Amino acid sequence: MTRRVIIDTDPGLDDAVAILFALNCPQFEVIGLTTVAGNIGLERTTTNAGGLLAAVGRSDIPVFSGAAVAMARDNIDAIVIHGDDGLRGVTLPPPMVAARAGAVDWLAETLMAAPSGSIDILALGPLTNIAHLISHHPAAAGRIGHLVAMGGTIFEPGNAGPGSEFNFASDPEAVATVLHSDIRTTIVPLDVTRRVRADRDYVEALRGGPAGTIAADLLTGYLQDDRQSRPLHDPCVMLLAAEPALFALEVHRLTVNLGDDADAGALTESANGSPVVVAMRVDVAGALALLASAFG
Repeated sequence: MTRRVIIDTDPGLDDAVAILFALNCPQFEVIGLTTVAGNIGLERTTTNAGGLLAAVGRSDIPVFSGAAVAMARDNIDAIVIHGDDGLRGVTLPPPMVAARAGAVDWLAETLMAAPSGSIDILALGPLTNIAHLISHHPAAAGRIGHLVAMGGTIFEPGNAGPGSEFNFASDPEAVATVLHSDIRTTIVPLDVTRRVRADRDYVEALRGGPAGTIAADLLTGYLQDDRQSRPLHDPCVMLLAAEPALFALEVHRLTVNLGDDADAGALTESANGSPVVVAMRVDVAGALALLASAFG
């Protein structure tokens, strides 16, 4: 069954690979990209989103820019991983169609115009846009079919703080808003994404068609500093949405650290926490095979 999806994103190397997968996956009809500041700032993430669509001839899909700043704190970034351009020097064509502002309003209008539950959101970056949607357009937010978000960690060490993951650390207040809502939400934490890794042989095998070659170029940039493999964080969102059976899902009651310490955005299990579906285990071989299959 094909699902209509909107990708909320901050590309970013692994975001870009996730987007390319979704565009080539028969399970998805991608109806729009909304961008958020995260890895490298809103202007660059928006340009990269449009460039990816131009590179694979999908100017029919609109791009809407969203939140440039977190809800209640200063932005952080991941330039050290993704480079100043977010793509480690991989050159994309300029966007064929200019992005438009107003991602949150467009999300609301699109959700209200479609049958309730018929559109899913695949969230690859900080959850700022989704939180603003919940706050300003609650009726529209309630029509989301399924929100699948990459973020957080349950038992794994963090990559932004000792126990915090980058996306959730970027906007903890947005995470709390989302997890306290009634939206059907599944999070894909570092506990899973660190298991799904691409090595150099896997990356080279993706080359062939245009999307696979771009994906391979991006992942080659990701494998910098003589890294033998890299985790495919954001593609795991698409893989779960496409083939949920590849993942073991559990319900955890979670609270979000809203402090100003090094673990802002960290998740803690608590009897008083919000019940959230969390992907905790993954069929690694099956996930890697599914990702490669979309690039043909």
